[in-house]
Amino acid sequence: MPKGGPDGGDGGQGGSVFVRADGNLATLLDYRYRTQWKAERGTHGKGKNMTGRSGAHLYLPVPPGTEIRDVDSGELLGELLAPGDELLIAKAGRGGRGNARFATPTHQTPREWEPGEWGQERNVELVLKLIADVGLLGEPNAGKSTLLSVISAARPKVADYPFTTLEPHLGVVGLSNARSFVVADIPGIIEGAHAGKGLGLRFLQHVERTRLLAVLVPVNSPDPQATYDLLLREAALFSPALAAKPHIVVLTKADLLPLGDAVPAIRTEAPARAISAVTGAGIPELLETLWRTLPPRAAVATS
Repeated sequence: MPKGGPDGGDGGQGGSVFVRADGNLATLLDYRYRTQWKAERGTHGKGKNMTGRSGAHLYLPVPPGTEIRDVDSGELLGELLAPGDELLIAKAGRGGRGNARFATPTHQTPREWEPGEWGQERNVELVLKLIADVGLLGEPNAGKSTLLSVISAARPKVADYPFTTLEPHLGVVGLSNARSFVVADIPGIIEGAHAGKGLGLRFLQHVERTRLLAVLVPVNSPDPQATYDLLLREAALFSPALAAKPHIVVLTKADLLPLGDAVPAIRTEAPARAISAVTGAGIPELLETLWRTLPPRAAVATS
């Protein structure tokens, strides 16, 4: 300012980028079609020592149960479990200093100024892991989808060929006295699933957050014990924490047993129940067993 000294204000700070859990969302579909997001930049400083306006923060909505990882380093930045949870993933840049900041008693007409700093740039990966109370674990065509359709209002695809279920499904099971819990139908697990065979790697992660596993073994399996052992082994190879979760054994398709034949015995310390989703036999007992076996919510371990 002529005969008045410097009066250049500071630049405004840029906006930061946050991820926020939104209970109204169930998928990450929006991020498939748009892959670049940028918060608003701050504006330049102005005369009369006026500081520029700071840029608005950017909030990216995601479903609860989303993990955020840094793609370049592989670092887990955090996870959002409850609606309203927020996580800072890219910090705002600092606004530059105007020439008024450089005035001193001996340097009263400074023409120096300081540029602002760029905000943080980061490549992130969003991974959605379903949050359910009970995860149904079994080989393809073990009867998981049929069971879910019988005990809840969910309507997963049911057919007699492997990998009918191509994506997880959730169903709410209602019991007496206002009791309820959420069950997740996970696509079939085969040998080598922990290494990516079948659909294993994509979906084993969805049972990591469940409180209880229901291991489904068809009674007409050639070797029910081997099937049970295989499922637990694949879970352990994928995640030791997953294998450590409590579980029950569900012997499905009991209606296919020849008349007079006994239900196959499984060597396990876990509770075992034989059911038929077609006739409804054993279903009420199974649901009560699931309810009694569910650990308290506070004891849930997340990866």
